[in-house]
Amino acid sequence: YNRVWIPDKEEVWQSAEITKNYNAGDCFLHVQLEDGTELNYPVDPAALPPLRNPDILVGENDLTALSYLHEPAVLHN
Repeated sequence: YNRVWIPDKEEVWQSAEITKNYNAGDCFLHVQLEDGTELNYPVDPAALPPLRNPDILVGENDLTALSYLHEPAVLHN
C-alpha cells in the first residue's frame, strides 16, 4: 500500500496510508492516518492526492532527488 498526502485544515497536509485498493472511478480512497484514524477520503478521480516519498528520502538536501516533487513533499522535507 502507498502513502499519500491528504489536505488538512490545521496541519496543511497530513500523511495517510492507503488501506484498500483504489479502482478507477471510485469516489472514496480508504486511508489510515498516522494517528490510526481510518477514513474514507472523497476524491475526484481526475485529481488523486499526491504520493508521499519513501522515508529514506526524508531530509534530502537536494530536492531534485525526491521521487515526488510537489508542495507537501517540499514542506515535509
